[in-house]
Amino acid sequence: MDKIRIGIIGGAGYTAGELLRLLLAHPHAELVFVHSSSQAGKPLAELHAGLFGESDLLFSSSLPLDEVDLLFLCSAHGDSRKFIEENRIAERVKIIDLSTDYRQASPEHDFVYGLPELNAAAIRRAGHVANPGCFATAIQLALLPLAAAGMLRNEVHINAITGSTGAGAKASSTSHFSWRNNNISVYKAFEHQHLAEIKQSLRQVQDGFAPELHFIPVRGNFTRGIYAMLYSESDLSIEEAHRLYTEYYASSAFTHISPCSPDLKQVVNTNKALLHLEKHRKQLFIISTIDNLLKGASGQAVQNMNLMFGLDEKTGLGLKASAF
Repeated sequence: MDKIRIGIIGGAGYTAGELLRLLLAHPHAELVFVHSSSQAGKPLAELHAGLFGESDLLFSSSLPLDEVDLLFLCSAHGDSRKFIEENRIAERVKIIDLSTDYRQASPEHDFVYGLPELNAAAIRRAGHVANPGCFATAIQLALLPLAAAGMLRNEVHINAITGSTGAGAKASSTSHFSWRNNNISVYKAFEHQHLAEIKQSLRQVQDGFAPELHFIPVRGNFTRGIYAMLYSESDLSIEEAHRLYTEYYASSAFTHISPCSPDLKQVVNTNKALLHLEKHRKQLFIISTIDNLLKGASGQAVQNMNLMFGLDEKTGLGLKASAF
């Protein structure tokens, strides 16, 4: 097939850097421009040092929107909507938005929620896709098989820890090395913004879904990855739970059921999600782990691109875990 001509809006952050790394090695991708008003005229590798020797492309201040087939929006939350409203984008140009702006279904837009394990068929037909959040991805993958079977009937307790890259590239009081190193902290307990999209997806597959999700997000003292631990009361035996999850993800390109409790390094630098199930008395205990910058952001965005353009989901995503 012809190359997919690609433009990136908001090229300075961590997700854009990972997206560039993936697209430069993708056999069907051609980067046309990478827009960044703050970095215009500079080589990509001056900001994303890992790209040194990979590309001579410069950050651009211009927007040749008529020259691309696909736009990735990697700007800050709220800016994607502004960009679409302020620029004329041809209907033929597909869009994948990595912000929160279009994740909630609304009659005001036609964005499809881009979790392939939930909406693969709709993503294949979509012109516009809203890429899921990182915590949302890990938590939904842990709960979708139960909800799809109508078996998510009780409240769910969730504790999930994320790496410092989840806070973005812009320095803040809780992301610089001196504070983050040898430290952990809780933030947005019970009120994290990803809860809305998680509940939306669970209601999509389980009519009348109403149980509470008690979510405690934790800042970790490592760079990348999410390790989520969930439990909920369930009548399923561990054998029944394994069968349910194995069947639900049988055709999944990247989500796997691990017989052993996984560790974070098994998924870092991959687009995989590893799930592990245990039964403790009445509680079904689920571990879900992903790389927040890949399956939780840019890797999933490329997976969605592959679906939208009729490619194998795994194209350009054959990555090995950084296990040591």
